[in-house]
Amino acid sequence: MNNAERLLVVDDDQSMRAALYESLTSCGYEVETAENGADALVKFKAGQFAGVVTDMRMPMMSGMDVLRGIKKIAPQTPVILITAYGTVNTAVEAMKEGAAEFIMKPFSLDDLEFAVKNVLAASVQTNADKAEGEENSNIYPIKEIITRDKKLLAIMDMLKNVAKSKSSILIQGESGTGKELFARYTYRHSNRRNMPFVAVNCAAIPAQLLESEMFGFEKGAFTGATVKKLGKFELANGGTLLLDEISEMDVQLQAKLLRVIQEAEVDRVGGKMPIPVDVRIIATTNADLQYRTAQKTFRADLYYRLNVIPVVVPPLRERNGDVNLLAEHFIKKYSQVNEKKEPVLTDAARAALKSYSWPGNVRELENVIERAVLICNEPAIDTEYLFPENTGTDSIVKKNTQPEEEMIMPNKSEQNEKASTLYEMEKNMIFETLNKFNWNKTKAAKILGISVRTMRNKLHEYGINDLSPEEK
Repeated sequence: MNNAERLLVVDDDQSMRAALYESLTSCGYEVETAENGADALVKFKAGQFAGVVTDMRMPMMSGMDVLRGIKKIAPQTPVILITAYGTVNTAVEAMKEGAAEFIMKPFSLDDLEFAVKNVLAASVQTNADKAEGEENSNIYPIKEIITRDKKLLAIMDMLKNVAKSKSSILIQGESGTGKELFARYTYRHSNRRNMPFVAVNCAAIPAQLLESEMFGFEKGAFTGATVKKLGKFELANGGTLLLDEISEMDVQLQAKLLRVIQEAEVDRVGGKMPIPVDVRIIATTNADLQYRTAQKTFRADLYYRLNVIPVVVPPLRERNGDVNLLAEHFIKKYSQVNEKKEPVLTDAARAALKSYSWPGNVRELENVIERAVLICNEPAIDTEYLFPENTGTDSIVKKNTQPEEEMIMPNKSEQNEKASTLYEMEKNMIFETLNKFNWNKTKAAKILGISVRTMRNKLHEYGINDLSPEEK
């Protein structure tokens, strides 16, 4: 593993330190830990790290002190602060001191991985921006957005132009197209990039908790409210708030959200006075919100308020020219992560990839390439490594011995048949695992080696809206 994926984790709590280590290691990073701020600065000076993740509240030296120390040594190194006691003042102070991200506990592995990936990508982009005049390629240098597609390049140019405005943006597209990446891209090019970026997954938080998460609550507002809690709007004050999967928000909460956007102020649960906020809203959805408004499941007035700047991210099947470009990017990524020699794609493999419809979009392509890199021990990835379930184990173990000139390229119908079979086998595997664990999505996702969020997205693709047949 190279230095570009090496992280330093700082936390005085042994269990939390271990959890962060395991989580980030499972994401493919090389992780070194420190149990206090002083130890962290010593290790940082001695080694090379792509980024630092530190707890805020620690004895002797706080996370803010660690942040300041890191910035004195290496100003360009991104630092992520983690805290269970977030306030607007603390978040703003952290951002002013140069923090790249501010994460509130509790958080999921998806939240952590996404934050780390994006701050590292932003660091790469900062360096790339310095040499912007020297660019001679149509491929954007951002780590996550890899494209030559004219439609995507036009979207990125448009977002760059509107980034400095305060207007709301609605990003629509299928699951796996990278809608959140475009939201982060907009944030990085805005004049709010040094202020907080706060993301809320509206589908992941239960409806009864979402209001207090969004708007906060006062101490004593309800049973269990032993301390005051700031909502996401207050934490994002001065910055950007991403409302992911906005279509899943309860209709009653939509009305309160609309008022906050219109009035630029929030009412905490149990609060007596409204609190002014200055937040730029970016919303994402994989649903047809116009259809939802017609069905009265999404407020039309909120839709129009969010849809000031509409963005539709095309699915991968509509930008076929990006398939092999992305595949090569993922081959390089997972070869480095797994410390393997980087293989190439055969012509047959390229043709098979381009003929597939990719219902799971870029996310599915990444999973297919990751698996291929892991199981391929040859200098080239052929079709049997992309679709091993269609060839059997023997075909992977024993390389095709036909002379190259006698090998037959699969025709388009054969390739489409493989694609369909891959999709069905993936679907069957997910259902079998869910049934085995009584539809416990967390356990099933762990066994399958995917995130719970990916599991939810897959279930949504299969049309069962994250519910088991018995729950529907």
